[in-house]
Amino acid sequence: MGIGMRDRRGEGCGRRGYRGRVPPYPQAVLDHLSAPVGAGEMDAPDAVGESGSQSCGDVVRIQLRIAGGRIREARFLAFGCPSATAAASAACARLAGATMDQALLLSTEALNADLGGLDAHRRHGPELVSDAVARALEAWYSARLGAVGLPLAGNRVAVAMSGGVDSAVAAMRLRDTGRDVVGVTMRLWHDPAALAAERSCCSPETVRMARDTAHALGIPHLTIDAVEAFRRGVVEDFIAGYAEGRTPNPCVTCNGTVRFRVLGQAAALLGAYGMATGHYARIARGAAGRPAIARAADGGKDQSYMLAMLARPVLERLEFPLGDLVKDEVRELARGAALPAADAVESQEICFVGQGGYAPFLERNAGLGPRPGEIVDTGGRVVGEHSGYWRFTVGQRRGIGLAAPEPLYVVGTDAARNRVVVGPREELATWGLTLHPAVGHDALDPLRPFEVRVRYRGAALRGRGVVPADDDTLLVDLDEPADGAAPGQTATIYQDGRLVAAGTIAGSRPRTME
Repeated sequence: MGIGMRDRRGEGCGRRGYRGRVPPYPQAVLDHLSAPVGAGEMDAPDAVGESGSQSCGDVVRIQLRIAGGRIREARFLAFGCPSATAAASAACARLAGATMDQALLLSTEALNADLGGLDAHRRHGPELVSDAVARALEAWYSARLGAVGLPLAGNRVAVAMSGGVDSAVAAMRLRDTGRDVVGVTMRLWHDPAALAAERSCCSPETVRMARDTAHALGIPHLTIDAVEAFRRGVVEDFIAGYAEGRTPNPCVTCNGTVRFRVLGQAAALLGAYGMATGHYARIARGAAGRPAIARAADGGKDQSYMLAMLARPVLERLEFPLGDLVKDEVRELARGAALPAADAVESQEICFVGQGGYAPFLERNAGLGPRPGEIVDTGGRVVGEHSGYWRFTVGQRRGIGLAAPEPLYVVGTDAARNRVVVGPREELATWGLTLHPAVGHDALDPLRPFEVRVRYRGAALRGRGVVPADDDTLLVDLDEPADGAAPGQTATIYQDGRLVAAGTIAGSRPRTME
């Protein structure tokens, strides 16, 4: 790969989007083209990032040498139009000698200003280069996850930014209180068969949106490669759960095992003691001073359920800047600040599943092809046929494909026999739960009321008692039945709005005679 200097007169890709005479490039572009900074190959670079596509003729590669918390040398290789080559030269001029924070602040807007202000048809050059720089820094930091990192500063906070409006406003609120904020976005695994628009927080588009938002706020932004950690810890667990007849909650799994672990490791590299997200939740401390997740002010958006399996060391460092706001207020704050994510569409589905929902995803990625099996009632009588037990979950009513005098619900699945068990609604009633693994966040006062939730959007149920069976197993009795408590789902236990315990449903029990 070499330096591309073609199209200085506005031919080739420089004509894209124009009709008639092509306007001249600003003088700053011509200066960088005549004497490019950092042009050429670097021997044994510490980090390399590339952006663009050879198919469209614009490709930029940025190479960095890093030592002592600074960029000691920056070089580039480029093919494509003059704006890409000039932007790469401008980036190398800025990066040489820069601190890591200064490098993480390098934005498309800054490069565009350095080039004298390119019009919309030529801004793709600065966009490609800022993306290549971000990818080089992503590679360098990602390779060091788990290392000791910098001394942790109490005023510095790493904010997980997904590209959506909530995390954008969370970062802005912390910045506005005088905190030293740095944005962190995780590049996650996505189903290769999913359309780009369906990949939600897993998509390259949302990574760029998060970076643009951080730079609009004037804060450094780092992308971390968490693709394999996410695939192993979340996607494979999701696939295994359905293959075994369970109904896993990948968002709870992600938060409990991957997202906050990676955020903590990134925060260590960035020297940030604090961690924050745009979740609608709060941190509350009980009588013993222990931190616990608490419900948000916006009951309709409360996401405390999704944070149920976080470990206590994470809670000690965690903040939720949106816990006292409602969604409409968040949107208004974002619009008032003209944030790029102000009107971003919210994701409603599992982020990595993609087109068609979870059943086609499992067939594509888990080898769970159509497999006819029996539908039986709770007495074992065959009442129908299905095309695969993994297409059904406990509590499901629609899509069973049976005509009956009364509505039928899925009351169980049998993976070993490829069976689906159905029955009337009353057979869904669960009066007791076994939670394993389970975590305790705060003390539960047995003399006072508490609530249990078995689904993210499920109703809060009155609890009757909680008994530890062993170190990570809880037995929960209910005062009112849960309809369709499926193995693999998460159950959360609240008292006075605080999340005091949670666990994965390993089993359920009918009402017992006293």
